[in-house]
Amino acid sequence: MFAKNGFQNVAEKIRLGRFLLERFSKPGIDSYTPAERMRMAFEELGPTFVKLGQLLATRPDLVPREFVDEFKRLHDQVSSVSFVEIKEVLEEQFGVDVGRVFQDIDPIPLAAASIAQVHRATLNDGTAVVVKVQRPGIADVIKTDINVLYYLAELLQRYVAEVRPFNPIGIVDEFFKTLELELNFVVEANNIRRFQENFKDEENIKIPRVYFELSGPRVLVMEALDGTLFSHIASAEASAGIDRLQVIRTGLRAYLKMVFRDGFFHGDLHAGNLFILEDNRIGMIDFGIVGRLNQRVRDAIANMFVALYSEDYERLAYEYVELAPYSAEVDVDQFAKDLQDLLAPYFGLSMKNVNMGRLLMDSTAVAARHRLVLPSELMLFFKSIVTVEGMARSIIEDFNLLDYALEFANELVRTKYAPERIRGELTVFGRDTADLLTHLPRQVKQFVRKVNHPDFAFRHSLVEIEELKRSVETSSNIIFLGLIIGSLILSASMTMSLQSVPLFLEIPIVSAIGYGLATLLGLVAFYNYIKK
Repeated sequence: MFAKNGFQNVAEKIRLGRFLLERFSKPGIDSYTPAERMRMAFEELGPTFVKLGQLLATRPDLVPREFVDEFKRLHDQVSSVSFVEIKEVLEEQFGVDVGRVFQDIDPIPLAAASIAQVHRATLNDGTAVVVKVQRPGIADVIKTDINVLYYLAELLQRYVAEVRPFNPIGIVDEFFKTLELELNFVVEANNIRRFQENFKDEENIKIPRVYFELSGPRVLVMEALDGTLFSHIASAEASAGIDRLQVIRTGLRAYLKMVFRDGFFHGDLHAGNLFILEDNRIGMIDFGIVGRLNQRVRDAIANMFVALYSEDYERLAYEYVELAPYSAEVDVDQFAKDLQDLLAPYFGLSMKNVNMGRLLMDSTAVAARHRLVLPSELMLFFKSIVTVEGMARSIIEDFNLLDYALEFANELVRTKYAPERIRGELTVFGRDTADLLTHLPRQVKQFVRKVNHPDFAFRHSLVEIEELKRSVETSSNIIFLGLIIGSLILSASMTMSLQSVPLFLEIPIVSAIGYGLATLLGLVAFYNYIKK
């Protein structure tokens, strides 16, 4: 299929040329760009490859911009499955005839996609529900396609040097994990349960109820939402009495709460997955794709927004560097300069001329050029920003995402230094220090054995003896100070729970003294380190 679309040279490079049954490309294929030809090949190869292209469309840090733009044109183009086949899946799940579970079920699907389709139904007690049913045989199709993708990725990595920096095997790994979760509707049901818990006190947000007793890996039964799809808001506004500004504020506040407070956000929040309900409340559906952000990533995102607002490109660069795995090849000064070249021309313009989400996505491509591998959850967040900003712009032309986000970002930055959080982090630090002190003697013993080994001495025989002696002495002093510092921190952490003792800055004074001495000795150790 790739050869037919003009990629015979790639097939030859990965040693598959001898298997080509058609030696020539389709007529006129050379008039298309490589990105267009790749998109056409994905469309012909079916739903798994279409989903792969859709994933790559959100990863400008992994694939060139022209491919990202072309893959955005990929859409699920699937016909619905006959109700006879859907009924078989349902009865396999329920163990009884469908008529004993539902008062009625609409045989015509409400929506159909590559993995599942959705039908309206009514339970025997009269409750309106929607039933999401996995397409029969789709799991086997995806499993076969994934195996093919792994095989092609391994060949590309081995034989085509130009694609190695993009890590094709890593791309397939990420894609496989995403699809594996989407295929298990029990995971989606649990996602919905978590969102319900997170929004239980938010009257303006509606998360549908899941009927767990009727749901399973291939079937998901949920409460039906009665409202207007966000994608239809323009035509429905007058008749439904929708306050579009209130809807935008409510939706954006919910989104930012998911990101900055909960660290658990909807990863596919487009206009087809949002309902506007009575009294301008918002209902959400389709929770198969979610993002999870730990505290470190949330802090980094908050700092990124603050850095963008203040045009602090060095700070923005360091946030990227901190999130990515360590790389000695990164020139942070040049990285900051490249970010400034990308972002600075847009500051000061009216926000209707600036797409902040798109700029953040483009900044990840700059990071990739500097050999930074960003976490997938950060990329999913940036993708969601593009979608949310686009929906808001359809209603408020001059919508400024940065102003809304800064409110939450500044709140998160302030809570970073709250006494409760500091106390929790000190407890974790104390446990880590205790673990270090437990294992350090054994590691030092192994290091000494290695140094005393004849081979080790031979390999280092050309090093200046005096310089080596000074380094060993300095290192010994630093290790000694480290042991003392670790002991002080551990002791101070253990006394944090003492009651009825004088406090200093809301910390027991004994603990404060211990931390103070540890800080002082840490400065001495740092001085000795830079002096050597």
